[in-house]
Formats: sequence, structure tokens, C-alpha cells
Amino acid sequence: MLKNQVKNRFILRNKWFWLVSILGLILDQLTKYLIVENFAGIGDTLPLWKGVFHLTYVVNTGAAFSFFSGGVGWLRWLSLFVSIGLAALGWFYKKMPFGEQLGYGFILAGAFGNGIDRFLFGYVVDFIDFRLIHFPVFNLADIFINVGIIFLLYATWKTAQ
Repeated sequence: MLKNQVKNRFILRNKWFWLVSILGLILDQLTKYLIVENFAGIGDTLPLWKGVFHLTYVVNTGAAFSFFSGGVGWLRWLSLFVSIGLAALGWFYKKMPFGEQLGYGFILAGAFGNGIDRFLFGYVVDFIDFRLIHFPVFNLADIFINVGIIFLLYATWKTAQ
């Protein structure tokens, strides 16, 4: 009886948060693993649409768009603290609205995914390369963080209405 109460209280209360976090983290780490294992080395590229969209294996020792390049030391700890804070929010906080669960879940997946890279390798593996607009190379964790922010902005806007 107590076991079911604990499960319902902590896991099912914010189930979308946990589902998005776990699936996002798995997808992020799997894609990075596939890039590292299947590309010849850093700088290797696979054009999916020549001149427009490539998969390019690069490493990033900074934050998004290579800001704070070489700052992996403090960025790894920032990723860890953000991940712990978000996991605690999902675990201990009351049931969040659906949009907030998705928003925080995506951000946790991205922060934890890039944090794992920083702790294990000292850099983040990036590979999504939009060459048409000369956009910096990024990864799924970066996408998840941005999608999470969009969900949170929408949830905030919806609540203010």
C-alpha cells in the first residue's frame, strides 16, 4: 500500500515531465553515440542536402553557439546543478500543468544530455549543421532546451490570460 502511494505521489504526478526527460536524454545520447562511432573523426561531414543540411561531427568546449569556449569546467557543474534542480522540481513539487511538465522535461533532457558529455569527455558532441544560413552546429540537447523554453513561455502566457 505504502509503495503504491509513494509511486503515485512522486512519479505519476508529473509523468509527462519524466517521460519527456528520459526519452529526450536517451535520444540525445544515442544520436551523439552514432555520430562518434560512425564518423571518421572531428570535422567529418555527411551532406544530406548538399550545401543546405549536413551531419558534421564537431566538439564544443563552451555553451550554446560556442559561447564561453573552453569553459567546460564550470559549465559541467552548471549542467549538473540545473539537472538536479529540475529533477527535484519534478519529484517534490506538486503536479505541474501539462505545458510546464513538457517545458521542464525538455530542458532537463537537454541540460543532462550536454552535462553527461561535459563530464565524460570534456566537450559536447554537436552534429546538426544548417549550412544554408551558416548557423552554428548543434545537437538534440540544444533543441530540447529551446523547445522547453518555448513550452514554458507558452504556459506562462496561457496562465496570464
